[in-house]
Amino acid sequence: MQSSSFFNYSTTFCVEHGVEKKFTEPKIYHGGKHFDISKRWYIYYSYAHPTSKGKHGHPLLVRQTPITLKVNRNYKTREKRLFHLGIIKDVLHEMLKKGFSPYKNEFKYESTDYTAEAALDYVYSLKAENLSDTSISDYRSRLNQFKAYLKNKGLLERNVLEITKQIVNSYLNGILKATSARNRNNTRAVLIALFGVLEDNDMIPRNFIANIKVLETNSVRHQTYALDVLEGLFAYMKENDPLLLLFIKFVSYNVLLPIEVCRLKLRDVNLDQKLLYFKAKNKPAKTKIIPDIIFNEIAEFDFSVQDHFLFTPNGIGPWPIKENFRRDYFTKRFKNLKEKYNKYLIEQGETLQLGSEYTVYSFRHTFITLLFRKFREEFSYSETCDKLMLITGHSTLKALKTYLRDIDAELPEDYSGLLGLKG
Repeated sequence: MQSSSFFNYSTTFCVEHGVEKKFTEPKIYHGGKHFDISKRWYIYYSYAHPTSKGKHGHPLLVRQTPITLKVNRNYKTREKRLFHLGIIKDVLHEMLKKGFSPYKNEFKYESTDYTAEAALDYVYSLKAENLSDTSISDYRSRLNQFKAYLKNKGLLERNVLEITKQIVNSYLNGILKATSARNRNNTRAVLIALFGVLEDNDMIPRNFIANIKVLETNSVRHQTYALDVLEGLFAYMKENDPLLLLFIKFVSYNVLLPIEVCRLKLRDVNLDQKLLYFKAKNKPAKTKIIPDIIFNEIAEFDFSVQDHFLFTPNGIGPWPIKENFRRDYFTKRFKNLKEKYNKYLIEQGETLQLGSEYTVYSFRHTFITLLFRKFREEFSYSETCDKLMLITGHSTLKALKTYLRDIDAELPEDYSGLLGLKG
């Protein structure tokens, strides 16, 4: 028998129904019967050695190097380790059934011996843990389209290392030609996140998609409202749709995204401390104060059923549909009201019409702009940004400054005197 410190040789070879098995089903070692997380947990299995023979001339099953993929380092609870090792075990088992062999590169096992399909499915399962329902749907859709492209190119069952920057660039260029730069950029963002997890787990040497440039797009402009327009619109909503007005006030006064408002349940509202707990995109729960202008409108609500949503088509209650559908409902509800408001303005002899650029998002932009300019009356630009970050919830100063530039929050003073022209 050939000796090796890298392999532990088993002494038997399994034969089922007269057919020799090339491998044993992968299993999880979980620290013993007490699930001891201080021990090293791993996946183990055996595979038929390509040259060594056992009894009766059968190939010898050899215990392979344990697989951990950083699970012990990254996850410190029994539940998390079992969950992630279970995914690895299932993916490995499918790979073995499809013909994967650990005996490559002179019998050395490489953790990167994953098919593109198995690797992408694995990292998606990890990434999905920290995504909202809306993002999960978007990730899954874009990943499935990318997998379909790889399958058409004969690459889906090839080693994930064979997916190159050129291949991904070609795929993104196809999306650009068929749809838009925005859709192409959004797909790039999903792929860069997934390939980042591949790199983090040592399944690829580097995330090359990070070097693929973002293309410029014609951004959808959410026009800020002038104060007189805002007052008229609020008055019309108060008369014709007070529920929609309250929804808009949460977007405006609490500076939330529409989908964040749709996620709010009664348990997220702490009346005693005037705090609001909400889930931002791809982030854990965040906390904001409830300003009095909002608090005074909800203080008398019935908060007895904590699992009810704060906003449904009829007010507080259950609403068992996906959050993106809830957001779309209020988006359409505002669009319908805006159309009626435009007709009302015509009847009043007004020429103003609110076009498609005036959206629910526009209210958030409007009130951030109002707050910014009010702060600037007293504070420096830097001090204003520091104060505003506490209200808007932007995670970095750079992100806030970019946002403020995009919505033209700060405008220059009249510079006529600097031009030096007469007449």
